[in-house]
Amino acid sequence: MSLAHVWAGATAGLPATVPAAIPSPPESVWYLGPFPLRAYALAILAGIVAAVWLTRRRWAERGGDPDTVLEITYWAVPFGIVGGRIYHVFSSPDRYFGADGDPVRALFIWEGGLGIWGAIALGAVGAWIGARRQGVSFAVFADAVAPGLLVAQAIGRLGNWFNQELFGGPTTLPWGLRIDPAGPTFPDGVDPGTLFHPTFLYEMLWNLAAAAVLIWWDRRRRLGHGRVFWLYVVLYTAGRVWIEALRIDPAETVLGLRLNVWTSILVGLGALVAYVLVGRRHPGRETTVQARSVDDEEATVPDPD
Repeated sequence: MSLAHVWAGATAGLPATVPAAIPSPPESVWYLGPFPLRAYALAILAGIVAAVWLTRRRWAERGGDPDTVLEITYWAVPFGIVGGRIYHVFSSPDRYFGADGDPVRALFIWEGGLGIWGAIALGAVGAWIGARRQGVSFAVFADAVAPGLLVAQAIGRLGNWFNQELFGGPTTLPWGLRIDPAGPTFPDGVDPGTLFHPTFLYEMLWNLAAAAVLIWWDRRRRLGHGRVFWLYVVLYTAGRVWIEALRIDPAETVLGLRLNVWTSILVGLGALVAYVLVGRRHPGRETTVQARSVDDEEATVPDPD
């Protein structure tokens, strides 16, 4: 489907006074016979492929076998998907366990809804298992995969665009997002011509920029011992705080702020502390991707002046 068709479908039936803006795709599911192809799932899959490609390159630069990345991915991805779904259900319980909720729909991952914090947490468990089975350093792998995670998250946000979900509040900015007024996600009591903050786009651009910063800073400072990963968390959460604050979809709140805002603040601060402390304890980079026992002497390369 061409962009022209997407634009035409998104603007069909709207008043002529509605300004040009970012359209929302009119469809998020296509069928090959009886088999559905969902844009959300395709975006997640494309993100995983991009992350694996980038991680293989970074892993090879560290002296590792690129195929090892695939072996670890087989563990990390399923764990990450399960963790992401659990966090989503936990942070948006009314949709599944509220008065009008349906608990069974908590299993319908293809409808959208993966919480990044759960995905990273359980995905890390899966990656640790995979790294241990391959006999490689989990910290080195975490550093290698960090930029790829940001790229994957950026691409995955396209799924939210196709689903017309997780957008921000009303805006008059020229890049406002048009949402189908007849769709299930359009806010009640809002004028049909209203445009909304395209938070999917904000996060895409933020994540891609953060990935570039990680790669640049890692090459300049030769970071190691998980510091690239901790910096990834710092950069991502910094953007997530202000982007999350723009969103208007239902979410649990604590002291007037969305749960994900608090999570971003706390996780980001913790990651910043870890980045500093690890840097003081291990100011260099590992010279091997292989796992080392606690009795081995740590081999590092000093930071460049």
